[in-house]
Amino acid sequence: MIGTLFDIRRFAVNDGPGIRTTVFFKGCPLECVWCHNPESQAMYPERIFQPNRCITCGVCVENCPQQGLSIVEGKLTANQDVCIACSICADNCYSEASEVIGQMFSVDEVMTELLKDAVFYEISGGGVTFSGGEPTMQGEFLKELVIECKEAGLHVALDTCGQVQWDYLEEINPYVDLYLYDIKSMDSDKHKEMTGVGLDLILDNVKKLNANGKEIWMRYPVIPTMNNDDENIKAIGEFAQSLKNVTQLTLLPYHPTAKAKYENLGKPYLMDDCVEAPHEDEMATIVSKLEEFSISVAVGG
Repeated sequence: MIGTLFDIRRFAVNDGPGIRTTVFFKGCPLECVWCHNPESQAMYPERIFQPNRCITCGVCVENCPQQGLSIVEGKLTANQDVCIACSICADNCYSEASEVIGQMFSVDEVMTELLKDAVFYEISGGGVTFSGGEPTMQGEFLKELVIECKEAGLHVALDTCGQVQWDYLEEINPYVDLYLYDIKSMDSDKHKEMTGVGLDLILDNVKKLNANGKEIWMRYPVIPTMNNDDENIKAIGEFAQSLKNVTQLTLLPYHPTAKAKYENLGKPYLMDDCVEAPHEDEMATIVSKLEEFSISVAVGG
């Protein structure tokens, strides 16, 4: 069983309780206009290029098997239509300006990495978090991993947008201890405008998980001009309060630092440049409004 990942981050402390290792899957069914991790969206490996590092030595041009690179007016240009993310340009780049995001892993290879820190999980009450992208996009690979983790006695958290068929969630549910569940808006039309999909399946799934007795940490990305209005804040608070197994609501403030990632991937950045990260006092106000619903509220990174 092989899957495509773009990172395995050890000693993570923001993706569930205790010290954790977070495994980042490539591929996502949503197209959030503010996405902080554009490298997570596609299922396949992608080439990312950082022009500020490039010394235009031409070695990558000479070695590209697709003849997709050239130097024009002193700058390296790439034909993304022919790039197959073979990593030859990255392997031969002296200045590390080119990199391929996304690597194939077997279940055994991932488990070897995860078990390195088992002692830290045990002493801190931590474990493993599967994130992305959206891990359920690689369903069979994820299923094998959560089964292996439970057999190894590891606490398992799944970070999900919820846009997945219930039959699959029901199948892996016995092996998941905690869900980090994104709720971006309680207005289905706005949700579709922001992410490309409606709300029906997402809300239906979290209600079913709640009824199954699984612990849920709801996560609310706060995006100025899009979903930080009083009406949406109130609706999210009421919804979280209605689910008895939601033990925490984490706010994730927008930040514009991903713009360079889009440029380096050759993808358009769809957020308005005028949108700024919410200020601390704005976040504090939202926290106080949500705490009125008698739920534990935290602000994440």
